[in-house]
Amino acid sequence: MNIYNFDKEISRKNTNSLKYDFAAERGYPENVLPLWVADMDFPAAPPILEALHKAVEHGIFGYSEVKNEYYKAVSGWFKKHFDWETKPEWLIKTPGVVFALAMAIRALTNKGDGVLIQPPVYYPFFSVIRDNGRRVVENELLYRNGHYGIDFSDFEAKIKDNNVKLFILCSPHNPVGRVWTKEELRTMGEICERYGVIVASDEIHCDFAFSEHPHTVFTNAYPQLSENVIICTAPSKTFNLAGLQVSNIWIPNAEIRRKIQKEIDRSGYSQLNTLGLVASQTAYESGEEWLTQCKTYLQDNLNFLRSFLRERLPEIKLAEPEGTYFAWLDCGELGLNHKELNALVVNKAGLWLDAGHIFGTNSALFQRIVLACTRKTLELALIRLEAAVHGKSID
Repeated sequence: MNIYNFDKEISRKNTNSLKYDFAAERGYPENVLPLWVADMDFPAAPPILEALHKAVEHGIFGYSEVKNEYYKAVSGWFKKHFDWETKPEWLIKTPGVVFALAMAIRALTNKGDGVLIQPPVYYPFFSVIRDNGRRVVENELLYRNGHYGIDFSDFEAKIKDNNVKLFILCSPHNPVGRVWTKEELRTMGEICERYGVIVASDEIHCDFAFSEHPHTVFTNAYPQLSENVIICTAPSKTFNLAGLQVSNIWIPNAEIRRKIQKEIDRSGYSQLNTLGLVASQTAYESGEEWLTQCKTYLQDNLNFLRSFLRERLPEIKLAEPEGTYFAWLDCGELGLNHKELNALVVNKAGLWLDAGHIFGTNSALFQRIVLACTRKTLELALIRLEAAVHGKSID
């Protein structure tokens, strides 16, 4: 077995990295330490790099498609890890999950229709709904004793009162880290079936569910709704391939699939990134060993953060995650409003995190920090945050 070194520091400065090279353009000081956007500071798995090198050496980057080997690689991964059976005709490939959600919104709803989401939630959900002329309908998650849950009464009422026809589910949930149980998924499925709601389930973080909280593909939890579900997956988070722009979208219902494909055609998009297809297939064929070790490292980072908060920053509480590589930090005990909190994080701690208010109005006193970095980077970030909270200077 190869042993991968996730402690190795690799500079991403001056590589056109959105995370490291665009602080000033995004309104932040140049010297902030960035732990915001959801990509990793780790190189991709060696088999992926080898496949990409081979493709580059070939030297021709014309229009490309994939044959059955691609489907077998991706579907085999989901069968092995999630006991989920798929069919080749279900698969539509898109450059990203948010792009796919936009296509679904345009294909399956009309201008002015309500689309349901569950804040605090991945902030592009808000914009992709509004930018396409639809209404955001919010079923706010309940936060009690450091744990998030679903208000099912409100969930049903929001669907009924707003004649909702599309629900965008985040599973596992970004940013709060919940991995929904089969029972929770089943209850949502029953309600959506009752009102004829189509579910677009964003499962991009499925490979980062912790072992004690296994991820369930939505259609496995509630197969009765399988003809009204879109399952959105991608290798981008799992294998750190976001810039190669490949997502695998699974749509069992032929008519829904036809409508969404028609919207993709209207957008003018056709073949995907040639190197992205190579990377995606190789990741699912040969990336498991790397991912296993990466997840262990991420779990150790979470344990480090958990101990640091408990011992040195007890004013900040961790909403205990069940998956993802985020930590969702409850800063309510600091006694600051959200503007003061953001100023402390950016100007005093010198950190670029994701401010809670962008995920919804019910999370303004939270901050999201990405744990997919070296331990040294994470420790430096936490020391800076500790110094800012306790009024110490940062050396």
